[in-house]
Amino acid sequence: MTPPLPQAFLGAPIAHRALHDGTGSCPENSLSAIRAAIRGGYGIEVDLQLSGSGDAMVFHDETLARLAADPRRVRDVETAELRGMVLLGGSDPIPTLADCLAEIAGRVPILIEIKDQDRRLGPAIGPLEAATARALEGYGGPAAVMSFNPHSVAEMARLAPDIPRGLTSGAFSEDFWPNVSPERRAALAGLSDFEGVGASFVSHDWRALSNPSVGALKARGVPILCWTVRSAEDERAARTVADQITFEGYTPA
Repeated sequence: MTPPLPQAFLGAPIAHRALHDGTGSCPENSLSAIRAAIRGGYGIEVDLQLSGSGDAMVFHDETLARLAADPRRVRDVETAELRGMVLLGGSDPIPTLADCLAEIAGRVPILIEIKDQDRRLGPAIGPLEAATARALEGYGGPAAVMSFNPHSVAEMARLAPDIPRGLTSGAFSEDFWPNVSPERRAALAGLSDFEGVGASFVSHDWRALSNPSVGALKARGVPILCWTVRSAEDERAARTVADQITFEGYTPA
C-alpha cells in the first residue's frame, strides 16, 4: 500500500535546502539553516549524498568544492572527516541525515531528496537508499523521500515502505541529463514511473507545471509540489497548479 503524503507538507511552504540566507553565513543544508526554518515555521527540504563510510550526508553537490573548498567527491570522504569540515561562510559542519532528524525532532516536515549517484538515472542504486532508510528508522515526525531516479524511489518502497515517497521531476533536458537517452528522458518527463514505484506525490519544476502528465495527476488528487520558487511573482504563477512550493531567496506570504 502506498503511504499518502502527510497533510503537514501542504501547510507552510517548504524551505529549499532549509532556510539558508544566501550570504553564506547560514549555509544551505546546514543545521543553522534548519534551525532558521523551524523558527519560521517552514517545512524543510534537504539533499542527500553518500559518504565514504556509507552514511547519508545532508549535502547537495557531488563534490565538496563549492561549499567546502575541497575538490574531492563526498563519496570519497569518510563521515568523521565530513562532519569535521566547516561549510564556507559560517561555522556549521556538514551534517548527517541523522543529525538533521535529531535537530528537527518532528517539529516541522522534512522532504528528503536522494541524489542520483551516477547522473544516469538508472538501476545503479542501493547504498544511499539503505543509509537513508537506516537514518529514518524509528523517526516519528512527518518525513517523505523523493528522487529524480525512479529506481531510487522503488528501492525506498522496499526498504522503508511506511515512508511516503515521490518523484522529483521536470523537463529532463539533455543539457541537465546528458548521460540519459532521449527516450528515457521523455518517459521521465511524462512521469511514466509514477504508478510503478508506488509514489504518492510529485515535486515538479515550477516552470514546467503545464506538463499534461502533471495535470492528469492533479486531477486524480495527487499532491503536486514544485521547485524552486524564488519570488512572490513566481509563487503566484506556480500556485495556479501546485499545491505546495519549495522556495528560497525571499519570504513567502
